[in-house]
Amino acid sequence: MTSVSLNLLRAMELERDGLPVALPSSRKTRALLAYLAITDRAVRRDHLCSMLWDIPDDPRGALRWSLSKLRGVVDDERTRLVADRETVRLECSDIDIDWRRLATVGTDDIRKIDTVALNHAAALQGELLADLELPRCDGYQAWLAAMREDVRRWQAAILRELIRRPIDPERALEVARLWVEIDPYDALARVALIDLLDRTGRRSEADAQRALGVRKLDEAAIAVPTAMRAPAAAGGANITETDDSDARLPPHHVRFCTASDGTGLAYSVVGEGPALVKTANWLNHLDYDWESPMWRHWLRAIIRERRLVRYDERANGLSDWNTADISFDAFVDDLVSVVDAAGLDRFDLLGISQGCSVSIAYAVRHPERVRRLILFGGYAAGWRLRGSAEEIARREAMLTLTRQGWGQDNPAFRQMFTSLFFPDANAADHRWFNELQRMSTSPDNAVRLQEAFARIDVRALLEQVSVPTLVLHARDDAVIPFAAGRELAARIPKAEFVALESHNHLLLEKEPAWARAIERIRDFLA
Repeated sequence: MTSVSLNLLRAMELERDGLPVALPSSRKTRALLAYLAITDRAVRRDHLCSMLWDIPDDPRGALRWSLSKLRGVVDDERTRLVADRETVRLECSDIDIDWRRLATVGTDDIRKIDTVALNHAAALQGELLADLELPRCDGYQAWLAAMREDVRRWQAAILRELIRRPIDPERALEVARLWVEIDPYDALARVALIDLLDRTGRRSEADAQRALGVRKLDEAAIAVPTAMRAPAAAGGANITETDDSDARLPPHHVRFCTASDGTGLAYSVVGEGPALVKTANWLNHLDYDWESPMWRHWLRAIIRERRLVRYDERANGLSDWNTADISFDAFVDDLVSVVDAAGLDRFDLLGISQGCSVSIAYAVRHPERVRRLILFGGYAAGWRLRGSAEEIARREAMLTLTRQGWGQDNPAFRQMFTSLFFPDANAADHRWFNELQRMSTSPDNAVRLQEAFARIDVRALLEQVSVPTLVLHARDDAVIPFAAGRELAARIPKAEFVALESHNHLLLEKEPAWARAIERIRDFLA
């Protein structure tokens, strides 16, 4: 039987029995072939006409002409181009399409794919249909842009996962270079490349890549990870505003893993002792949190006695910002991916804000792995489900302001969130949190994350929590109502509840409620 292959990555090529087949010269005809090959289903003629041809051009006549040209190149002893009065379909079952091989790996749980298959998939490089732009066909161009983004995301995910595997250092370096080429604004790709250059003795190139990476990330207003700074600076630049040596946090190292859908996740492990995992929340940045006055006392208190595992949620911090799925199920999968990558069997789990709902879902699904559960400032139902008409209207207004002003240099829009989260903080602390928000995510992702949080609902899971649970909530929290915390404690079997006298969503180091909260947490974990 004749073998047919169709290459869509880079320039389009068609081969039959290993020999090249001349494609039609018409760009729209080639675009039609690519669209049918990728779609792999019957497509209505009127849709194809509206996507590729203008009304004055006699779209149906142009489509018939293109189909006649394609039959000559795709049909042989087998009819592959199937058309009737209403639809057109390309029968692809016996056509080897490079895009489809990439999509098969990219849309699977990439963590379960063996290294040999990943290496084969990593060879599938190049931009989709690099020679097939149709600037006057808006529908086609929109489709092409979406498909190219899928390809870029799959390619990056495959390389990201492959570099974690125990492969030859020279091969790992080759993979890291490809990863940076595909996604030059991915901070984790830059960190991986620099680390490999250092480990393989390429010091001069590592320094050059540091400088280039800092410049690229600055161009995109993305925070530069500590690991990309010069080695001398990275070791001692954490906390400089206090002379108390006990207040200094030890160096931490960012690692990365891959979620089941290929999204790259950044995580960090620091400290000694029993493991405590902090679920991601709005907003996190592994490097910036490490230096932040809003988080420093939390981190310091935990790592004195525990091995702390924390991570940046998808779409913010050092994790992958370009992810298609921002949903509650994806948040839970991220937690699963991180604890598996960190090699944890059993651990304590700390959820803060929306991280509480993620922690609850995980504890119900995996009670054998969670020793004790701490829920701080959390809720079971997002604001679209629990909120009054007034709260929903206020949240909708905040979404509108986020779309318009999140990414601006002027922090006035982000100050709206800061004032709600930390009404008792001083001006310096407000500046820290304003900057954290700017560097942690994009305006689009800030909106998508808020919309995902709004739809969270784990109320049906509360009675199923079987691990010892401590719930803490500030009485005057302006972000999450005090009643939401009380509901968690009332419905989770045998949960302990601690009411804290504070106006802040996250407790500040100098307020009395902080000392009480950390004392209760330590007693509970002991």
